[in-house]
Amino acid sequence: MIHMEGKSRLEPEELLGRLKKFFGKEGQGLELTEENASCLTFTGGGGYVTASVCLEGKLTKVDLVSREWEYQVKEFLSQI
Repeated sequence: MIHMEGKSRLEPEELLGRLKKFFGKEGQGLELTEENASCLTFTGGGGYVTASVCLEGKLTKVDLVSREWEYQVKEFLSQI
């Protein structure tokens, strides 16, 4: 299991969209199983990725918790 966080200049809504694209069906192929205004959960491949997004000052913070998708979490954070 991995727990990482990152910060971006992207707006929260844009960051949520990038998370969906990266981890969802058109990216890593995970199924979006939970979604609300600031949190997404993807499952598949024997694991999961949960992302929480919030504003922190002028930046957007993303908190990622994952099992079996550690490499992809690090890859996503390197792209934002």
